[in-house]
Parts: sequence; structure tokens; C-alpha cells
Amino acid sequence: MSSNFEFSSITELGVALRERKVSAHELAQAALNLASKHANLNAFLHINDELTLAQAKHADALLEQGKGGPLTGIPIAHKDIFVTRQWKTTAASKMLENYTSPFDATVVHRLNEAGTVSIGKLNCDEFAMGSGNENSAFGATRNPWNLDVVPGGSSGGSAAAVAAGIVPATTGTDTGGSVRQPAALCGVSGIKPTYGTVSRFGMIAFGSSLDQAGPIARNANDLVDMLDIMSGFDERDSTSLESCDGVANQTGRVRKAYDESQTRFSQAGAKPLTGLRIGVPKEYFNEGLAPDIAAAVESALKEYENLGAIRVEISLPRTQLAIPAYYVIAPAEASSNLSRYDGVRYGHRAGNYSNLEEMTSRTRAEGFGDEVKRRIMVGTYVLCHGYYDAYYLQAQRVRRMITNDFQHAFAEQCDVIMGPVTPSVAKQIGENRDDPTADWLADVYTLGVSLAGLPAMSIPCGFGGQNLPVGLQLIGNYFNEGQLLAIADRYQRVTDWHQRKPDQK
Repeated sequence: MSSNFEFSSITELGVALRERKVSAHELAQAALNLASKHANLNAFLHINDELTLAQAKHADALLEQGKGGPLTGIPIAHKDIFVTRQWKTTAASKMLENYTSPFDATVVHRLNEAGTVSIGKLNCDEFAMGSGNENSAFGATRNPWNLDVVPGGSSGGSAAAVAAGIVPATTGTDTGGSVRQPAALCGVSGIKPTYGTVSRFGMIAFGSSLDQAGPIARNANDLVDMLDIMSGFDERDSTSLESCDGVANQTGRVRKAYDESQTRFSQAGAKPLTGLRIGVPKEYFNEGLAPDIAAAVESALKEYENLGAIRVEISLPRTQLAIPAYYVIAPAEASSNLSRYDGVRYGHRAGNYSNLEEMTSRTRAEGFGDEVKRRIMVGTYVLCHGYYDAYYLQAQRVRRMITNDFQHAFAEQCDVIMGPVTPSVAKQIGENRDDPTADWLADVYTLGVSLAGLPAMSIPCGFGGQNLPVGLQLIGNYFNEGQLLAIADRYQRVTDWHQRKPDQK
């Protein structure tokens, strides 16, 4: 954005666009300039100025005709997991280094139809497999708050681009925490909606029963604008839900629920969240949680109590089991999904081979990075005859028990669950190089939500060691994204953590 609009919210930019104080073309050019200025973050993998400015010209034409919506002319960017017809789609892998899709992902198409202007494709962990954005074949993304630490993953480029003020919002994907964790580590807001409410069509698959698209932005209100457009039934996605809590594919479902919640909160007066029961899992506050994270989360919980909410201690007894269950199920699904990359149909193909079998093996050895190979091998192992029952089916049984733990809490004890997103602030780039599975343990607070398919989000709630951001996780029951976002917004009305800006130049 220009100096007048950098770090502005979607709402602020929308008003400026509709009042013609700035054009979509000007915003797009400014965002392109900022992407170049912040090239040291390595947040973008593919930028095409001509394509971006063409979209901006179309948005300006709509605005001139008075046809623009809330997102018309707003510059955004897409995680390089969503296929796009004109920008390259690499999944941050050498396997797809030169791939361009013949169609747009549903998420991309819907945001295009809403008039957004894409600045380009964003860096991520290869095939979305990672927690630090260090597994990209094209180099790690850096955190705008400290260039020596990770931005989180796998949607690290998405979070970094928002945190740096390049664009007000981005798309991401969350399989085991890959929207919430980078949002937390970069000091921005992000939400993973209920599984099945946002189409997976055109989203390169990692774990099909877990993958879910979600937006990242500076604040909760901006997330509403993004998610409202992204969500909805898609007949091309077999996992897409035709109805949400009995309401069949209702347009504007998220915005309507958000506005209804805000109306109730406003009617409550000085204590807008009076009667709201916040469940705080005791398992989230054990010896594995760093003191600075615990202090920031505790402060946020007290602020919610000041707003009228009631704090209730709950138990999610199988929290620790989420890690082994996830790292059986997700690699098993990845092993299946990535079998399509064989050098025959599309993507990388080895240059030297003597037969079909050797072509496939060399292609996969050259095209995949270490973390992807590691997960394929784990997944293939647990799906083998003799191990399927012992590992994969057992993990699915644990998954059901984890889901039941959440449902018991919502049915009997609380309306929303809150706690930390990560056990610590962002780690140094390369810190876990000698222990590649160490990052898996950092997902302990996010994995259970993904296994259960629940909506959850991260909002900034303070700073920890090295002046690095801390995120507060809010977890809701199925299809309660609107209420969840309204609860987050009420916190952001009385705090300014989401308005803090990194000092990186």
C-alpha cells in the first residue's frame, strides 16, 4: 500500500476505494512495490505485475459502475497450494517447479469473482508439510519481527506478507495448525473454519480428511470479509458440506452469524460477553508451555473476564495423544495423495533412467524434499499389510475419542475454548535441523482441533521473549465461525496487539 494505506484494514481500504480516495490500480502497484521492498522475507514465490494490474483495472471499472462489494479492489495473495490458471503453482516443491494449472481453485475463483486483486503466490512448506516454512524447496520465509526466526508454517509466507503490511489479507491452509500457528508467530489473525465449509477443489492435497482453507488478516473483522466469500458448498469437492447446522449453503452465513453475535454483545452493555463460558483446558498449561506464552495467554483470559465472560476449567484428557494420532493419519493420507507425482502425467521428470520403474523412483527422489519423503515413508509403512490395523485404524479410534472430548466440553461445560497456539515463541531458523521431528511436538495445541474438524483461530495477545508475538487460540463448536470471530473482535476492540507493526525495513 502507499504510505497512507500501508497496514490498513480491509474495511478502511474498502471505504477509501468506494469514496475514490485511492484506486485499485494504485493499491495494487503499491503492494507490488512493497513485495519488492520486502523481498528479503522470501514470502513470495511468483509475482506477475501485468496480471495483477489487469485485475486492478477490472476492479476499478466495477467500482466506477458502483458494482463493487466489500473486497472489490482489495490486494491479497494466495498460498502456493491453491492452483491458479495464470500464476505458477509449485506447492513450494521442485516437483511442480514449472507447473501452471489449467483452472483456478474454487477459493481463488470466488475471491476473483468478489473483485480482489492478487499480488501473487506465497511461499510455504513443501506440499504444506512443516511448522516453520523451512521445508520450501525455494528457501525459508523469514519472520518480519525478526529475520532470524521462522514465521511458522506451513502458511508462513501468508502470515509474513500480512505482518509486513504488504497486503491486508491472504489465503492459507490448515491441516494440523498451518493457519493458526504462523498467524500466532507473526502477530496477525487467522482462522481455520469447520472442515468441509470451504471447498478443497483446486487445493493441492496433503491430508484429505484434515486439509481446510482459511484466511489470514490483521484483525477478526477482516477475516469475516474473507471467509464469507471463501465458504460455501462446492459440488466439485466431495468433502464439501451441503448444509451448515441445517442451513443449506446459505450465502453470507459467516457474516450473518457474526453480525447477530455482535448485536447480542452490544445489547449487553458494559459487559458485552456476560454469560459466555470460556473453557480453559488444564492440559494446555503443563510443563511444556513456556512461561512467557503462559503469561500472555493468562493476561488475555483476564481481559475476557473483564468483558463479562466466565472462566471454566475443563479437561481434554487425550491432548497428548493428538500428536501420534495425527502423525499416523496425515502421513498415511499424504502417501496416497502424493503417489500421483510419478513423472508420467505432469510435474518433474528425471532426465536419466533406463525403464519406467527407474524413471518413477528417480523422479520422486529428485522432486521431493526430505520432509516430504519422510512423511511418505511413514505413511506407506502404516498402511502396509500387517500394520494397518495396529497403526492406522488405532489412530482413527483415538481421533474419535479426541472428538468426543471436545463435544463433551461444549455440551456440558463451555461455549468456547481458549488457550495457547504454540508452546513457545518462534524458534531460530535451522534450530531443529538435527532433529527433524522436533517441530512435530510444537503442534500439540492445534492438532486435536484439526482431527476433530472444529473451527479455531489465532489472534495476537502479547509478546514473549525477544519481543516476538504470542497468539491466543479460540476454539468453537461446529459451524460457529461467526460467533468465534465476534468474540475475537470484542477482545480486539479493547486491546491493540493486532495493530502492532514490526520494525523490519
